[in-house]
Amino acid sequence: MFLNLLDGMKRAGLPVSITEYLTLVEATEANLADYNVEDFYYLARTIMVKDERLLDRFDRVFAEVFKGLEGSASVESIAANIPAEWLKMLSELNLSDEDKEKIKALGGWDKLMETLKQRLAEQKDRHQGGNKWIGTGGRSPFGAYGYNPEGVRIGQDESRHRRAVKVWDKREFKNLDDDVEIGTRNIKMALRRLRRFAREGAPTELDIDGTISATARQGGWLDLQMVPERHNAVKVLLFLDAGGSMDDHVKVCAELFSAARNEFKHLEYYYFHNCLYEGVWKDNRRRHDQKISTFQLMRTYAADYKLIFVGDASMSPYEIVHPGAAVEHWNEESGETWMRRVLDTWPKSVWLNPLPQKHWRYTESISMIRSLMDDRMYPLTLGGLDAAMAELKR
Repeated sequence: MFLNLLDGMKRAGLPVSITEYLTLVEATEANLADYNVEDFYYLARTIMVKDERLLDRFDRVFAEVFKGLEGSASVESIAANIPAEWLKMLSELNLSDEDKEKIKALGGWDKLMETLKQRLAEQKDRHQGGNKWIGTGGRSPFGAYGYNPEGVRIGQDESRHRRAVKVWDKREFKNLDDDVEIGTRNIKMALRRLRRFAREGAPTELDIDGTISATARQGGWLDLQMVPERHNAVKVLLFLDAGGSMDDHVKVCAELFSAARNEFKHLEYYYFHNCLYEGVWKDNRRRHDQKISTFQLMRTYAADYKLIFVGDASMSPYEIVHPGAAVEHWNEESGETWMRRVLDTWPKSVWLNPLPQKHWRYTESISMIRSLMDDRMYPLTLGGLDAAMAELKR
């Protein structure tokens, strides 16, 4: 069976040698996989796959070779692991596609806000179901755990249909972990296209060529020459979208963040949500009381910084073009206004989108952000990173 795995990897074009195969056999004989197919999968993947881009190909080969050996679980054990929140969701409103088509939006941003004010003034009791009041499990534009093509989400744990144009709740988002290292190696390789080395600081490194020349000039007397350490002189300003639909992309964004922290000495990062406005923040736990003015950033960082946005650009179009339409606060100026300001300040800029590129054309806001970026939006893949770094290096 091990030979079948080796043969399957060879046929799939994975660069695996007999040395790696013998290492896998030796590790298995040492009981490192402990007679568990899942443990053996991770052991084999660690030994035989050296490039993250080949993981999917390895998974397909492994699944074919070891088909039928997956562990089984009893119905009782599966049921015991279902979170209580999942069971709670069974009481929510479930609509067919035909039913959803029958539900009409209220008719625009101004009408939506005006109607919400009326509901707040008129409603006195809790409401569930229905299509008018602020409640749960209904077709109303206001509330939680229901459905409306254009509404205001109030009192819901997280996004479900991603159709809300405003969110009435404060939410806390976990910071990206800059210690994450798994899966970052190839991302670092892509980021290195931006490298521009310079020697700066105190002379702490031995200059071998300089020492040889100076010693020769001294007639053989040793004359040590020191030079400052070489650093990547590129300056990067990183804006990271956090929360909402970005929850689906936390892992890949954490890997990118970790790689960037290790690759660039001059890296400044800030968080935003959906679209850039008048304030950003450094800590998602203090995002509501420790915001930093975007104008302050524009005065602080020079135009030679490379600007990188990371976000799925998936939001209500109102958030981009309409004052007051930010989902979590009242913005005096539109997101488009702020985007144009920062792009004028840092003209070397790109947008990295973790959403697969084939889905971009289905979301209006992605097309709008892409237009603001003069088409400098790239998928958050290794190929997309290569193209983005080449654009920033121009």
